[in-house]
Amino acid sequence: MLGYVTMGTNDLERARAFYSGLLGTIGASELMRMSDTEANGFTLYGTGWGQPGIAVTRPYDGAPAERGNGHMAAIVVDERAKVDLLHAKALALGGTCEGAPGVRGEEGEQAFYAGYFRDPDGNKLCAFRIGPA
Repeated sequence: MLGYVTMGTNDLERARAFYSGLLGTIGASELMRMSDTEANGFTLYGTGWGQPGIAVTRPYDGAPAERGNGHMAAIVVDERAKVDLLHAKALALGGTCEGAPGVRGEEGEQAFYAGYFRDPDGNKLCAFRIGPA
């Protein structure tokens, strides 16, 4: 349903390094980079065209990027070990923990296993997997 989400940044190179390092752990790479001057440095990461992606950019209006309270982008993965890996990688790249990886709710066929973190600009993300261990 979603094509991509955009994360605002005040430091484009730092954001590119964070998302390149983070999303590379699950096979994503930079798919598009627009001009730093004409398109505010819009840079899109994903696993392929036609798949959901995450973009970083300086805000269009020129005002500072500010994190949203209650806003979050969630990255679905196919195994719990990848949730753990993404969470650890985010912290290693300068992100902060917003909730260690673990099951939220009960185990079972619809178990929700997730880890929460913020990027260096304060944008909140979640890595998650639904299903049994």
